[in-house]
Amino acid sequence: MGTTKKEEFTAKQNRLAELAKAIGHPARIAILEYLSKSNSCVCGDIVDELPLSQSTVSQHLRELKNAGLIKGEIEGTSVCYCIDVKGWTEIQSMLGNFVVSVKKCC
Repeated sequence: MGTTKKEEFTAKQNRLAELAKAIGHPARIAILEYLSKSNSCVCGDIVDELPLSQSTVSQHLRELKNAGLIKGEIEGTSVCYCIDVKGWTEIQSMLGNFVVSVKKCC
């Protein structure tokens, strides 16, 4: 089994790849869209909106949270999720800069 060789790339390249991976699934895009329209919600609200099981939605929420794109706060027996403004600002900046910096050819 080979290694990922992350150490061969810059911290910025690794972070952008991490963020891109986090939004690289349609379910995660749907979750982010849903959270952006509501100030916050619990996992059950998202499950009701998506054609996925609660455990699958929880896995996607965990990936988004680990990437720093959403936050989750415990409220009683539920976790209330919302967009993490810091992470969202970071991905907007990094993706914007990346798209602008790539030279067009052909």
